[in-house]
Amino acid sequence: MNIATYTVKPKLPNSLKPLEEIARNLWLSWNFDAVQLFIRLDYDVWLKSQQSPIRTLGMVSQERLAEVAKDDSYLAALNEVYGRFLKYKKGETWYRGSKKDVVAYFSMEYGMDVSLPIYSGGLGMLSGDHMKTSSDMGLPLVGIGLLYRQGYFKQYLNADGFQQETYPENDWYNMPVERKNDKNGDPIKISVDMAGRVALAQIWEVKVGRSFLYLLDTNIEENAQDFRNITSSLYGGDKETRIQQEILLGIGGIRALRALGINPAATHMNEGHAAFLGLERAREIMQEKHFSFDEAHEVVWPTNIFTTHTPVPAGNERFDVGLIEKYFRSWTQILGISWKDFLGLGRERVYDDHESFCMTVLALKFAAYANGVSKLHGEVSRQMWKGLWPNLPLGEVPIDHVTNGVHPRTWVSNNMVDLLDRYFGPHFNDEPTELSIWDRMDRISDEELWRTHERRRERLVAFARDRIRQNLKRNGAVERRIQKAEDALSPYVLTLAFARRFATYKRGNLLLRDPDRLLRLLKDNDRPIQLIFAGKAHPMDMPGKELIKELVHFAEHHDVESRIIFLENYDMTMSHYLTAGADVWLNTPRRPLEASGTSGMKAAMNGVLNCSILDGWWDEAYNPEVGWAIGRGEEYEDTKLQDEVESKALYDLLEREIIPMFYQRGRDGLPREWIKMMKTCMKEIGHSMSSHRMLMDYSNKFYFPALKNYRRLSKDDYAEGKSLAAYINKLHQAWETLKISKIESNSKPVMQRGDSLTVTAHIELGALQPDEVLVELYHGTVSNQSNDITNARRSEMRPIGNEGNSHVYQVRVECSDTGQQGHTVRILPKHEALVHPYRSGLIKWA
Repeated sequence: MNIATYTVKPKLPNSLKPLEEIARNLWLSWNFDAVQLFIRLDYDVWLKSQQSPIRTLGMVSQERLAEVAKDDSYLAALNEVYGRFLKYKKGETWYRGSKKDVVAYFSMEYGMDVSLPIYSGGLGMLSGDHMKTSSDMGLPLVGIGLLYRQGYFKQYLNADGFQQETYPENDWYNMPVERKNDKNGDPIKISVDMAGRVALAQIWEVKVGRSFLYLLDTNIEENAQDFRNITSSLYGGDKETRIQQEILLGIGGIRALRALGINPAATHMNEGHAAFLGLERAREIMQEKHFSFDEAHEVVWPTNIFTTHTPVPAGNERFDVGLIEKYFRSWTQILGISWKDFLGLGRERVYDDHESFCMTVLALKFAAYANGVSKLHGEVSRQMWKGLWPNLPLGEVPIDHVTNGVHPRTWVSNNMVDLLDRYFGPHFNDEPTELSIWDRMDRISDEELWRTHERRRERLVAFARDRIRQNLKRNGAVERRIQKAEDALSPYVLTLAFARRFATYKRGNLLLRDPDRLLRLLKDNDRPIQLIFAGKAHPMDMPGKELIKELVHFAEHHDVESRIIFLENYDMTMSHYLTAGADVWLNTPRRPLEASGTSGMKAAMNGVLNCSILDGWWDEAYNPEVGWAIGRGEEYEDTKLQDEVESKALYDLLEREIIPMFYQRGRDGLPREWIKMMKTCMKEIGHSMSSHRMLMDYSNKFYFPALKNYRRLSKDDYAEGKSLAAYINKLHQAWETLKISKIESNSKPVMQRGDSLTVTAHIELGALQPDEVLVELYHGTVSNQSNDITNARRSEMRPIGNEGNSHVYQVRVECSDTGQQGHTVRILPKHEALVHPYRSGLIKWA
């Protein structure tokens, strides 16, 4: 069938033209006044459009548009919002430097608005907030991702409470994406080799305030069906689909930016899915400058940033060697390296033929800057990947941390934003990096804060009842049961929410371990509680699906369906209601398996108090004035014992602290102690867990240094990059000949604090020169258990002369700590272009 295609757009009266521009920019997703413009057009249409502004414009009748075009009240609101939109785009920002070279941010998913369903969970929410915050701050950053035809699945439960999945098709022409065309009006396309065949992808643009996100789409006629399916669904398909998606994201993403005329001077891999970009960036430089692979790698390495989100080895993407060979055997010729060396790029043990190819390892080997997503996760990540830096003390493994944050104006409810705007002033909107603005929480009266929160709880209950009614009707429930949904939950009862991916380690059923104790709390007439659960299990995760079924069956069996409910199809809309309307945000992962978590931050900024295991972000944010900790950060080998101990600790908190505080009311009916904790929570979490703090950390730690490295290394036809590569090659050849032949010091069996310790080392450098190595005194307290040096300090030793074949180095330090102290000497690389001296295998200890 020969079908001619064309695009039909809504016909808007001139006075309403700004609506389309606003609808096509996700700035509206964090400006509720802009969203209200579309709700006011026709509320029923807004709901039918699934809250899509662009689809709403296409569904509203021309008669209604003509009517609104003459409504002076509506036009005044439109002009006010449009004026703020234009002012935002042109306004001054935190970053005021050059935007010639950009940081390219790669992520497999982006959760920015319910109208663009290309996200599954926390990783996508973080990526979306990253893009929005980049826009607020004016950073030179663009996003790269994939445009999924079906997005992530929609969840529904059958009559038995078992999760089922549907995969509705996305209609891109009624969503906030626009295809990028060339000057002739034809789609811009890039090509990627897929095991000897060529896959093509077109590029779509998403406007995010001042920033841009580019999404690749293979669902085009020129591709064979299997290639069209590459961007079919997020995290769908088999391993072969996954490697195709990751080739498209990493390699195709770089090519897409080039096709758009954008120079990715630095790249940020948000999780290992995009790690193949390192190969493509090296290939580009090799082709352009006729560099060797080693030279290209040294040029690319200082400009790459990698963020890992996975605290367990099994969660890091790995591919069998056979699959890697199918798709990358030809790359050995492209890069000029052996097949063994290529596989070694993705292996912890470089020449272990039994080890699979790990995307996290590839990313770590191509990135000078690496980080976990919380302080605790940074520690876990250094422990996990220390093998990549043999003989390096754990604390020096070059994996830093940047704790995640959330975008306040996206996640704080519109009611609460109105309240904060009144007391915080215009800086809260205009200067979001001024985090001290949260200190003004104390200006807000208890009455106003509590009234706002109660309004959000009422809306949560109304939302939940409506969802339950819809689900019951879909399942063919009798009218009597549908009417019973009106009794679900109460707007006046202490409400606990548990909403996140249903994986077994997150323990969504922890409260079910003592049914009698739970039922007493649910059925208490004087001080009852109610529980709302939400979240999706991965389609292949049968244990996760069983957790959901267990919750549903518990509520039905014990006739507490009005007090404990499971809301189906957790998405951004539901998340907004839950994080703003609950009283307590419950989080019960097995420490340390939660890398960071961000839903609790969203809740906290709305005044919802966290009750959580000390894991992820809560491990560093918790104090007794902002919420509750389940346990004290213990870790268990026996998971059954852990579940037993921590479920009892949770019940104790509920019975002894949380419930009494919530229901302790003064004569005015206000829970003053609870409100005091809400204010402290909002103040501290708003200040410390804002995504603006997160992006300032990323910028100062990684982005600005990486861009500076690019400008430095690319000068004079990459002369310094080539010099660095030659230096690293020289080190590898000479390293085994280095020798610390003698260490002398003036230490005595007993020394006094303040005494000077002089240490001299005789170093045989072989073919190396003294200025080509870093010789350090490594000193500190000696552990009684392991005979290692703890809380070590490093002091650079200076060459003072020669003695035979040895170079003599010396340093003087002060004895500042008491107890058993010790020291040794080590040698590391030293080059002005090195980001850090910790290169795999290049460390020599005395």
